[in-house]
Amino acid sequence: MFLTISTTGTAARPATDLGYLLHKHPDKAQAFSTSHGTAHVFYPEADAERCTAALLLEIDPVALVRRGRGKGRGGAPDAALAQYVNDRPYAASSLLAVALSNVFSSALRGVCAARPERAAAPLPLRVEVPALPARGGPELVRRLFAPLGWTVAADPVPLDTAFPEWGDSRYVRLLLESERLTLAEALRHLYVLLPVLDDAKHYWVSADEVDKLLRAGEGWLAGHPEQQLITSRYLSRRWSLTRQARERLELVRLAEADDSEVEDIDNAVADETETEEKPTPLAVLRREAILAALGTSGAARVLDLGCGQDQLTQALLKDARYTEIVGVDVSQRALAIASRRLKLDRMGERQAARVKLVQGSLVYTDQRLRGYDAAVLSEVVEHVDPPRLPALEYAVFGHARPRTVVVTTPNAEYNVRWESLPAGHVRHGDHRFEWTREEFRAWAAAVAERYGYEAAFTSVGPDDPEVGPPTQMATFTISSEREAKAA
Repeated sequence: MFLTISTTGTAARPATDLGYLLHKHPDKAQAFSTSHGTAHVFYPEADAERCTAALLLEIDPVALVRRGRGKGRGGAPDAALAQYVNDRPYAASSLLAVALSNVFSSALRGVCAARPERAAAPLPLRVEVPALPARGGPELVRRLFAPLGWTVAADPVPLDTAFPEWGDSRYVRLLLESERLTLAEALRHLYVLLPVLDDAKHYWVSADEVDKLLRAGEGWLAGHPEQQLITSRYLSRRWSLTRQARERLELVRLAEADDSEVEDIDNAVADETETEEKPTPLAVLRREAILAALGTSGAARVLDLGCGQDQLTQALLKDARYTEIVGVDVSQRALAIASRRLKLDRMGERQAARVKLVQGSLVYTDQRLRGYDAAVLSEVVEHVDPPRLPALEYAVFGHARPRTVVVTTPNAEYNVRWESLPAGHVRHGDHRFEWTREEFRAWAAAVAERYGYEAAFTSVGPDDPEVGPPTQMATFTISSEREAKAA
């Protein structure tokens, strides 16, 4: 992974001033440890007329795999095999951008006590990257760099020079030239746009990446014609982070247009009087949706199947219309915790008669569960191995057969909106699967048909126009048509 930065000079303003600006002496070859290998800085040429600084990143493949595992989008680029067979040691990417930031941190900020006038002035600059992954091709490279004052040459790299009929690869040889930019501006452009072109960050993108983007993009990103693409790709298409970045960039643009400070534009609400309400937790929204469905059903005797540590059972106890509540769980420890939270040992006799906790497996038929008005499977089915789902279906819908069954489960499509959830991961380590909306509806329709129920679907939580709600819910009721035939 290789990048060079060159400049020219005269006897009065020697090109070797580049060493001062980068804080790296031209006469020394230096090595710096990074999280994925070693970064080397050296100068292939250094005299008054021309000076070139080279950054070579030597990747440790073992560190790349170890640190990438489980770290989110880009942690294992593109596919599982790509942990071991990939372009990371050779092609400029987010790895090189991070090394550039670590090795040239002072230069990125434009700090140079020895040559402050040179740091603040434009330089004749030439940047070369022999192998740059460019998702979007040479045309996108030009659209990203040309508006910033660069003359751009992006030559496609053939897949194989021996077989020209195979066409070009997704890599380009990049040459950038400019006499209008400071070194700090040039480095900030590279720091943002190299990973944008690669479009596969090697680390998990968290909220602090917005601040990094805005710091590096100060003075140029707000007015860039490809701002939307840059922010989306730099933030790994994290929708909430991208929206936050764009909102802040729009404030910067408005402030520049009005020749004022951002703080003067964004002052509608004083900090000390801010009263923004916190969003309602999803667990609370889920409970409210379940209680609403049970209330509509008219149920009085309810099974809380897979009750866990009793949150739903507690809520049911507070409503006098529920005369009998049975919490069922396979975990004795969970039942013990539920008993303590419910304070069963100190509960009044009348209240205690309404609730019962029993240990049992939901994949086996159980005579104790027959004859109830309603059953709830809240965030339960996804904990069952798929081959055992038919057994659970029969035990609940075929054998216990309550008049109403309420099922909630995560919507796998919504997982991309969770900022803390790495791509490709389920929400809980014990989840055996997570269904998309289409998969859940197909499962519910098949169960309803098989056991004589009708299914209605409800969204729980904010309903995203692209990926739907975080939780999906189905309410099954015994088919009146089937019931009439049976009668």
